[in-house]
Amino acid sequence: MSHADEGLDEYPAELAQIIAGAPPADERPPAERLNAWLRGLVHSHEYGTLADLRRLTVPRRSRSRRSAPNQARLLAANFAPQEHQRAIYEGVAFLFARYHAGATRPRAAYGDMGHALRKVGSVAGHGPKDPGATRLLDRLAAARDIPWRHLQHAVERMRAGDTAPPSWVQLADDLTDWKSRDRDVPETWARSFYTPTFDKKNGNFV
Repeated sequence: MSHADEGLDEYPAELAQIIAGAPPADERPPAERLNAWLRGLVHSHEYGTLADLRRLTVPRRSRSRRSAPNQARLLAANFAPQEHQRAIYEGVAFLFARYHAGATRPRAAYGDMGHALRKVGSVAGHGPKDPGATRLLDRLAAARDIPWRHLQHAVERMRAGDTAPPSWVQLADDLTDWKSRDRDVPETWARSFYTPTFDKKNGNFV
C-alpha cells in the first residue's frame, strides 16, 4: 500500500477520494445531474452544444427515423441511469435547449407540466381559460406514449409567452414514469392544470 493510501479508512468516503486525488462522487439523482449540466451550458454560454441539442429531433419509436448521434445528445443520454431511459433524457435536454434558445442565463423552473401550462395564455385568460393551453393539456393527458411533439409545442408556447417552464428534474422523472402502474402522470398533470394552488407569498390562489 502506498503512503497516499495509508489511513484512508479513517476518513469519510468522499474525503478519502479527495486525499487520494480522485474527484468526489456526485450522489445527486440522475435527473438532477442532467439539470445541473444543462443549466451549466447556459451559464457558461456553451451555445454550440445548446444548438446541437436544439437540432435534435425528439425521440421516435423507430430508430431508423431518428437523427444521427452527436456528442451533445450522447452526453445528455449518459446521465440516464438505465438504457431504456436514454431517449427520455435526450428528449428533456432537447426541450430545455428549445426553451432556452437565445437565453444568457437559465430560467427558474418549478412544478410539473400541468402547473407550467396553467401559466400559458393571453390577456384574455391563462391555463383553463385559454383554449390553446387547454387543448395542449388534453392532448398530453390523452397520450398513451410520451407525446414528444405536444411537449415541444407546450415548451414553445411557454418560451413565446415568457412564462416559467416546468421543473426539468420533475419532467425527466415524470416521463420515466409515464407508463408506470404506480403513478398516473397525465392525471397528475391535469390536476395541476385545473386546480389552483395557494401562493403564500402573494396570499392568493394562482
